Amino acid sequence: MREEKLKRKNLELIRDFFGDSEFKKFSIRLWDSTEWNPDGEGKTEFVIVLNHPKALASMLYFPVDRRLGESFIYGDFDIEGDMMSLFKLEDHIERKYKEMVKKPGFWGKVLSILNSKFEYKRLKGVRNAASLRGKVHSVERDREAISYHYDVSNEFYALWLDELMNYSCAYFRDWGEDIHTAQRNKLELISRKLMLKEGEKILDIGCGWGGFLIYAGEKYGIQGYGITLSKNQYEYANEKIKEKGLEGKIKVDYRDYREINEWESFDKIVSIGMFEHVGREMLEEYFTRAYRLLKPGGLFLNHGITRRKRKKTPRRWSFSDCYIFPDGELQSISHTLSVAEKVGFEVRDVENLREHYAKTLQHWARRLEAKREEALKKADEVTYRTWRIFLNGSSYGFSAENFGLHQALLVKNLPGGKNYLPINRESFYRNW
Repeated sequence: MREEKLKRKNLELIRDFFGDSEFKKFSIRLWDSTEWNPDGEGKTEFVIVLNHPKALASMLYFPVDRRLGESFIYGDFDIEGDMMSLFKLEDHIERKYKEMVKKPGFWGKVLSILNSKFEYKRLKGVRNAASLRGKVHSVERDREAISYHYDVSNEFYALWLDELMNYSCAYFRDWGEDIHTAQRNKLELISRKLMLKEGEKILDIGCGWGGFLIYAGEKYGIQGYGITLSKNQYEYANEKIKEKGLEGKIKVDYRDYREINEWESFDKIVSIGMFEHVGREMLEEYFTRAYRLLKPGGLFLNHGITRRKRKKTPRRWSFSDCYIFPDGELQSISHTLSVAEKVGFEVRDVENLREHYAKTLQHWARRLEAKREEALKKADEVTYRTWRIFLNGSSYGFSAENFGLHQALLVKNLPGGKNYLPINRESFYRNW
């Protein structure tokens, strides 16, 4: 098919699919610089740049959620302008796709473009779609899933995370704070909610690069034990612990939460940004194990991403499950807390930091984009583009109320419903 004919079919497909979009502050630029705008005028927030004649058809092929992401990370299209604004088209694309897939004319155009003899090269990188083996949420498969996301390279993450390598929602006492300050705020807020005291034995489930344990060890003098399924995080955390002179006080193991000896006990337990990997069917076991490992009167702070309703799209078809968090599952806060109560916990405090995570992700995305050339040296173009679309899309998702970030403070009460908690929340924020 000649390129001019491909151009005509692309313009028809653009008008069919995007012509009735309620959001109009964008444009689409073809490979030959021809530009289409939904209303023909007005300032655009971003431009979708199609890098070759098959780009749009690749983006709109089934399943569209996965194909859109793949088309970006492999270089079929680029975004000029504010990438976060791209996701303002998300609802339109989802609605329109359900309508268009029923029309033979739509598929006729898509397939005729894809089957044309035009040849193009996609970006190549070391990162392919996840291919996990074994039973979902078995210890062995969870190790593969965690390694897929976190074992990119410590140097890559260090480019855009804060100085303590916190890969979870920060806490902004002022929206103008930098990411380093806001992440320390988060660690302090969690420490206060847990009422940390010198010498207490603390378990960190999914401790990442060890940021919380190092912070709590230095400031509060706790005895910390962390576990992670990322070998990179395990090695990095123990190097930092040694560097900080905290050996003998803090230790991190390469271990799953189901592999902790049940005769061990802890004064306090924390889980910061690991909960998303547990899975709906494993929630009861997760909370049960935490309850058994906790001393009577002990506190458990569970910090994780939530979702109002479960996504109907099968996970195996989603871009996130294939390229970001394989086997990751988001639960509603209501379901999460009901399971925690079922195993014996009392829910004492719940806080939603949704806007704080939107801001955190925005910081990460801008920091990554500003260090593109360095990122390409630490990873490759496909990896860089994968995290760019992930961070920007996630930030928009929190802003648009698609996701929440809940900190739930749970207590394992003493007999008679007694505990050591204060009668109010003033201690969380006093003297900051």
